[in-house]
Amino acid sequence: MTTVQTAAEQLPAPPAAERRRKVTKRTRGGQVVRLVLLVFFLVVVLIPAYVLVVTSFKSFDEALSPNRWALPSGLSMEGWSAAWHTLSPALLRTVLLAVPAAVIASLLGSMNGFVLSRWRFPGANVVFTLILFGMFIPYQAVMVPLLEFLPATGLPRGVPQLMLVHIVYGIPICTLIFRNYYQTTVPNELIEAGRVDGAGMLRTFWSLILPLSAPGFVVTIIWEFTSIWNDYLFAVFLSSKDNGPVILGLANLAGSQIVPYPEVMAGALLVTAPTLLVYILLGRWFVGGLMAGAVKS
Repeated sequence: MTTVQTAAEQLPAPPAAERRRKVTKRTRGGQVVRLVLLVFFLVVVLIPAYVLVVTSFKSFDEALSPNRWALPSGLSMEGWSAAWHTLSPALLRTVLLAVPAAVIASLLGSMNGFVLSRWRFPGANVVFTLILFGMFIPYQAVMVPLLEFLPATGLPRGVPQLMLVHIVYGIPICTLIFRNYYQTTVPNELIEAGRVDGAGMLRTFWSLILPLSAPGFVVTIIWEFTSIWNDYLFAVFLSSKDNGPVILGLANLAGSQIVPYPEVMAGALLVTAPTLLVYILLGRWFVGGLMAGAVKS
């Protein structure tokens, strides 16, 4: 055994160039495996999108053919025209619901976050915990109380009631995001300078803090806009297809015995286009805003 070990120890070590080639081969092999896996998962993810887009440009008769994977024989806009005619009023109502609700919830959350992060008062942590508790209350737990409470407010059924509910439900997450953002990005010296100049809490917020809050507003508005646009549970309980958001209209497109697949697919693309556009245009600032509130600058 000792002789074998001695002989092995006397063997010359492989040259550095040979070691580098082996490392390069292993690295390239790992890159090829990762690339193959990425392409595979990309194809799996894009298959539903392919069926969605292709079917939306088929005629109603062609969409019922057994070969659902085939490309359309010709571009037909029947589905798009029917979907737009059906969903356009609901699309406008959803814009009038999602945009103001997202902005108002973000503004209230920024006020709460500023007070809870920079203006300490007795019981501030308790108040913050109670606000955060609203994030963990499931929608299903408040449906019956909401159906009893909202008519007493005098708000019309549909967009006004939904706006109130989404603003209230959006305040906790917006408060959390802004509180973290102000704690990590706004220096104490800025607040002290405002106090020296005689600025109170509101003056400090409107004149000093709000102009620095753009990254936080991008995050909360995108978050709230997407949540409100895609919400179905509140919409189905607090509105109808005649006065509710577009998600109800999309659900009703497939409610007949013979599903008009081109219209349904085109409607799905119309409904998802606004949120997709928001993320494409503002996605870079969305990630930057999240990082700004996560790391001390």
